[in-house]
Amino acid sequence: MNSEVKELTAKPEMIEIQQADGSTLWEVRTQEQPYAFLSDKAILDTNRYGQKIDLLDLTGGQLPKERPLFINDNPEVGCNPNRNKQHAFFFTADNCIGCHACESACAEKNETPAHLAFRSVGYVEGGSYPDYQRLNISMACNHCDDPVCLKGCPTRAYTKHAEYGAVLQDPDTCFGCGYCTWVCPYNAPQLDPVEGQVSKCNMCVDRLEVGLKPACVSACVGNALDFGVVENIPENREQAKISIPGFPDPSITRPNIRFQQTRELPEEMKRTDSAPVKYHKAADGNYKPVVDRKQGTSRAWNLTRLSSRENPLVLFTLMSQAAIGAFAIAFFGAQAGIPALQWFGGQTLYVPLLALSLGLVALGLYLSTTHLGKPLRFFRGFNNLRHSPVCREGLGIALFMAFLGLHLLCKLPANALFASLWQSLFGMPVSELIQPDTLATPAATFGYLAIVSGAVGLYYMNRCYRIPARPFWNHWQVATSFYGNALSLGTIALGVLLLPTLLLTGLDSAPATRLLAALIAAGAAIEAIGLWCHNLDMTAAEHEGAASHYVQRTTFGNSYWLRNGLLGLGILSGVGLTAFDMGPTVGLIGLTMLALALVASSLMGRALFYVLVIPTTMPGAFFWRNKGFEQHARDIGLADMPQVGVAPLRH
Repeated sequence: MNSEVKELTAKPEMIEIQQADGSTLWEVRTQEQPYAFLSDKAILDTNRYGQKIDLLDLTGGQLPKERPLFINDNPEVGCNPNRNKQHAFFFTADNCIGCHACESACAEKNETPAHLAFRSVGYVEGGSYPDYQRLNISMACNHCDDPVCLKGCPTRAYTKHAEYGAVLQDPDTCFGCGYCTWVCPYNAPQLDPVEGQVSKCNMCVDRLEVGLKPACVSACVGNALDFGVVENIPENREQAKISIPGFPDPSITRPNIRFQQTRELPEEMKRTDSAPVKYHKAADGNYKPVVDRKQGTSRAWNLTRLSSRENPLVLFTLMSQAAIGAFAIAFFGAQAGIPALQWFGGQTLYVPLLALSLGLVALGLYLSTTHLGKPLRFFRGFNNLRHSPVCREGLGIALFMAFLGLHLLCKLPANALFASLWQSLFGMPVSELIQPDTLATPAATFGYLAIVSGAVGLYYMNRCYRIPARPFWNHWQVATSFYGNALSLGTIALGVLLLPTLLLTGLDSAPATRLLAALIAAGAAIEAIGLWCHNLDMTAAEHEGAASHYVQRTTFGNSYWLRNGLLGLGILSGVGLTAFDMGPTVGLIGLTMLALALVASSLMGRALFYVLVIPTTMPGAFFWRNKGFEQHARDIGLADMPQVGVAPLRH
């Protein structure tokens, strides 16, 4: 150790860890009970997933065996002999009485506000009188072997420590995007809308350093919670399962929690919160999530509920897809020799199209930063390029903007409007400064680089939502929606400038109208195919994605069918405008109506995309972690009372 550790007395209630220089690392409060201290048992070499329990073995011996965690800026190292072993919680569901003492102890130690809880107790219930059964589940961060929060976080606020295997998060590094709350299946990271940052369970590493169990474990009244080196089954326990009813698929993250649940439960267990999910016992004895149609089958509009905290992301994704699509169609069309697009590439309004695309993606990026809890820290969004798709998405979009801007600059000298403005301002033709022909090659180069960067940005935008913890999103339909919108909305943005250019020059706009209608219909068809297959898969599925689809067809049923109707109308209208020459006036009116229908469909569909998703999170209670109660509390004003624990909608 860095310093000598001396035990002042053998009595547990008087134990204090004192360094050689007399300073105290952690003063254990008086009358600490013996059960609050960690036990030192024989330790296995690997856990059930094949992961080494001694985490220093994974570092190739490069780390010292006793390095400080700098708890509260203290550089001292504690006395725990197993500090480099993976530790885990052990939960005996049979013993939990739902008293919430663990929640209270955690909240007291971490000083969390009423609307946050690093540990929470939820319920599932089944059967009927007199054989009614309720199973209480106490859950916090599971400090997983494969922490998806760490890989997803764009700011690198998370660290998997060799000390205790703790996954620790630094709120000061976090900029409040909330992506870790999306990817975690256990609702462990908590986004505080007041502070605009995420925080979570830290395994009480300060207590572990001096041989004490976490505060929640020490406070457990029913001896339901225990803690120690993973795979070390506590005394008087006979099971160490990796799942119980209501617990998400452990293969997602390989969590470090073990369960005992010996009491016989009904075949079906229901959640007490408003989530339309219940758990049915499968042939292998494990409980699987299925849809609980507790809301009936009637359809409603609920248009106002389409507005959510994710509104900036709705606009960001649609605007960036439209910008990338508009430029890609115009640039590739010209390179491929499509007459209307090749001609348009040499016209005055081509530069305004580039400016429009640049403005759309820039505004989208700005809106995405307003989604952050701490927008001024947006620059930290590139810290985790090695793992986070959010970083790669942002980098791709940023490079698209840069190369598109350079392409625009190369096109300016050849633009008649810009040349006229330059002449009037400086009294000399721009050709005296630079010959437009010399910029043709750089313009093409930057154009191709912008296309590649945009494609990378779109790919990782899709990857951001392929989250196992959110089955409704974890489907290839996300890609068809994003790429379909890029084609249809990009074509609409292109048409806003292409058709006026044709009309102003007196050229026949019919071929361009048919081309634009065909591209819009193709984009809508790509999106529709994905949505149709997604509907079939979610209808047949047995997971939270199916529950999301059930909500889509009931709570938002009328809005859902309106979106589908507008999309279908767009496809049929696009095909009709492509197949038949209706004249310039009728064609222009038809294309305008087609564009409006597709824009409305895209906005509604993207809003549904964010609002509907039900994560594979732990069950809530009657009031705590219950979306239905939270909405009710906001409707009647109860949420204005901080002690109710309903977070304000600030970020």
